[in-house]
Amino acid sequence: MNYGEIKNFDIANGEGVRVSLFVSGCTHHCKNCFNPETWNFDFGQPFTEETEELILKELAPDYINGLSLLGGEPFEPSNQAVLLPFLRRVKELFPNKTIWCYSGYLFDKELLSESRARCEYTDEMLSLIDVLVDGEFVQELYSITLQFRGSSNQRIIDVKKSLQSGKVVEYVPASGKM
Repeated sequence: MNYGEIKNFDIANGEGVRVSLFVSGCTHHCKNCFNPETWNFDFGQPFTEETEELILKELAPDYINGLSLLGGEPFEPSNQAVLLPFLRRVKELFPNKTIWCYSGYLFDKELLSESRARCEYTDEMLSLIDVLVDGEFVQELYSITLQFRGSSNQRIIDVKKSLQSGKVVEYVPASGKM
């Protein structure tokens, strides 16, 4: 897997101050995507053990709330194969930090059901993610007033509660307002 960028102090892609990993590779090709260079699976640099160590070091300070995965597409099967062992390490070392993930795939219709994204890694990867922002970006539904998402079709999902209840449960931030 390759990645396009690592942001060490990201406040736009999840609650609080986060470390964000922008993976490469995406087959959605959303119109007016904010990161089209990451559609190419070969874009950027290889995600190596050194890259993992760098991100884990950046996650260590108390003021960092967690990790955000973006892209490209984290749920492309080839990306899941690399991300899953890394997410295990993140949760093991930082159990109180949250993991947010942005995916063009729909949680209930594509990640939990038969689809090109679903593979042997999907269920465990979902179990390690706290919040999933799902759905492709749709330019016609774009609004600058939306927090943590680009278009109004995208949902902000509490993954753990959704998996427990068997239905999509919207994420409610600690502040109570989104």
